Amino acid sequence: MTQLKIAILVLNNIEHDLARTYRALKTASEFVNAGDDVTIVFDGSGVDSLAAVSADDSKLKPLIESLRPHVRGACSFCAKAHGVVDPITAAGWPLLTDNEGEASVRQLALEGRQIITF
Repeated sequence: MTQLKIAILVLNNIEHDLARTYRALKTASEFVNAGDDVTIVFDGSGVDSLAAVSADDSKLKPLIESLRPHVRGACSFCAKAHGVVDPITAAGWPLLTDNEGEASVRQLALEGRQIITF
Protein backbone atom coordinates (compact mmCIF):
# COMPACT_ATOMS: atom_id res chain seq x y z
CA MET A 1 0.00 0.00 0.00
CA THR A 2 1.28 3.45 -0.90
CA GLN A 3 1.66 5.89 1.96
CA LEU A 4 0.72 9.44 1.05
CA LYS A 5 2.29 12.57 2.51
CA ILE A 6 -0.55 14.99 3.13
CA ALA A 7 -0.76 18.47 4.62
CA ILE A 8 -4.18 19.75 5.64
CA LEU A 9 -4.07 23.55 5.65
CA VAL A 10 -7.02 25.00 7.58
CA LEU A 11 -7.65 28.61 6.54
CA ASN A 12 -11.34 28.73 7.42
CA ASN A 13 -12.83 30.60 10.38
CA ILE A 14 -15.19 28.19 12.10
CA GLU A 15 -17.64 31.02 12.86
CA HIS A 16 -18.27 31.43 9.14
CA ASP A 17 -18.44 27.76 8.17
CA LEU A 18 -18.48 25.06 10.85
CA ALA A 19 -19.00 22.34 8.24
CA ARG A 20 -15.79 23.28 6.40
CA THR A 21 -13.74 23.03 9.60
CA TYR A 22 -15.40 19.70 10.38
CA ARG A 23 -14.58 18.45 6.85
CA ALA A 24 -10.94 19.47 7.28
CA LEU A 25 -10.64 17.45 10.48
CA LYS A 26 -12.57 14.45 9.14
CA THR A 27 -10.46 14.45 5.97
CA ALA A 28 -7.31 14.45 8.09
CA SER A 29 -8.76 11.60 10.14
CA GLU A 30 -9.51 9.59 7.00
CA PHE A 31 -5.90 9.86 5.82
CA VAL A 32 -4.54 9.09 9.31
CA ASN A 33 -6.77 6.01 9.59
CA ALA A 34 -5.45 4.81 6.21
CA GLY A 35 -1.91 4.98 7.59
CA ASP A 36 -0.81 8.07 5.66
CA ASP A 37 1.70 10.65 6.87
CA VAL A 38 -0.49 13.63 7.78
CA THR A 39 0.27 17.04 9.21
CA ILE A 40 -2.29 19.75 9.95
CA VAL A 41 -1.53 23.47 9.97
CA PHE A 42 -3.92 26.23 11.02
CA ASP A 43 -3.16 29.46 9.15
CA GLY A 44 -4.91 32.74 8.45
CA SER A 45 -8.43 32.77 9.90
CA GLY A 46 -8.02 29.05 10.55
CA VAL A 47 -6.32 29.94 13.84
CA ASP A 48 -9.78 30.93 15.13
CA SER A 49 -10.96 27.43 14.27
CA LEU A 50 -8.16 25.81 16.29
CA ALA A 51 -8.97 27.99 19.30
CA ALA A 52 -12.69 27.17 19.00
CA VAL A 53 -12.36 23.39 18.59
CA SER A 54 -9.93 23.27 21.52
CA ALA A 55 -12.49 24.73 23.93
CA ASP A 56 -13.83 22.30 26.51
CA ASP A 57 -17.42 22.85 25.32
CA SER A 58 -16.65 22.24 21.63
CA LYS A 59 -18.35 19.23 20.04
CA LEU A 60 -15.25 18.90 17.85
CA LYS A 61 -12.80 18.71 20.77
CA PRO A 62 -12.66 14.88 20.78
CA LEU A 63 -11.90 14.94 17.05
CA ILE A 64 -9.09 17.51 17.30
CA GLU A 65 -7.65 15.66 20.30
CA SER A 66 -7.61 12.41 18.32
CA LEU A 67 -5.55 14.26 15.71
CA ARG A 68 -3.17 15.93 18.21
CA PRO A 69 -0.09 13.93 17.09
CA HIS A 70 -0.65 15.25 13.56
CA VAL A 71 -1.26 18.93 14.34
CA ARG A 72 1.92 20.86 13.59
CA GLY A 73 0.42 24.03 15.04
CA ALA A 74 -0.94 27.47 14.24
CA CYS A 75 0.62 30.46 12.52
CA SER A 76 2.03 32.65 15.30
CA PHE A 77 1.52 35.92 13.41
CA CYS A 78 -2.08 35.02 12.60
CA ALA A 79 -2.84 33.91 16.16
CA LYS A 80 -1.57 37.27 17.44
CA ALA A 81 -3.53 39.20 14.80
CA HIS A 82 -6.73 37.29 15.64
CA GLY A 83 -6.23 37.53 19.41
CA VAL A 84 -6.21 33.77 19.99
CA VAL A 85 -2.67 33.14 21.24
CA ASP A 86 -3.87 32.42 24.79
CA PRO A 87 -6.49 29.76 23.99
CA ILE A 88 -4.20 28.07 21.47
CA THR A 89 -1.18 27.89 23.77
CA ALA A 90 -3.34 27.02 26.81
CA ALA A 91 -4.57 24.00 24.84
CA GLY A 92 -0.96 22.98 24.23
CA TRP A 93 -0.74 23.72 20.50
CA PRO A 94 2.54 25.08 19.10
CA LEU A 95 2.78 28.48 17.43
CA LEU A 96 4.62 28.27 14.11
CA THR A 97 7.24 30.88 13.24
CA ASP A 98 9.32 29.11 10.59
CA ASN A 99 8.67 31.75 7.88
CA GLU A 100 9.67 35.07 9.43
CA GLY A 101 7.23 34.66 12.30
CA GLU A 102 4.56 32.89 10.28
CA ALA A 103 3.76 29.30 9.31
CA SER A 104 5.62 28.11 6.21
CA VAL A 105 3.52 26.55 3.47
CA ARG A 106 6.68 26.17 1.36
CA GLN A 107 8.14 23.85 4.01
CA LEU A 108 5.16 21.54 3.55
CA ALA A 109 5.88 21.42 -0.19
CA LEU A 110 9.60 20.80 0.43
CA GLU A 111 8.60 17.79 2.52
CA GLY A 112 6.86 16.40 -0.56
CA ARG A 113 3.39 16.82 0.89
CA GLN A 114 0.22 17.17 -1.12
CA ILE A 115 -1.42 20.29 0.29
CA ILE A 116 -5.19 20.26 0.75
CA THR A 117 -6.77 23.54 1.82
CA PHE A 118 -9.99 24.10 3.73
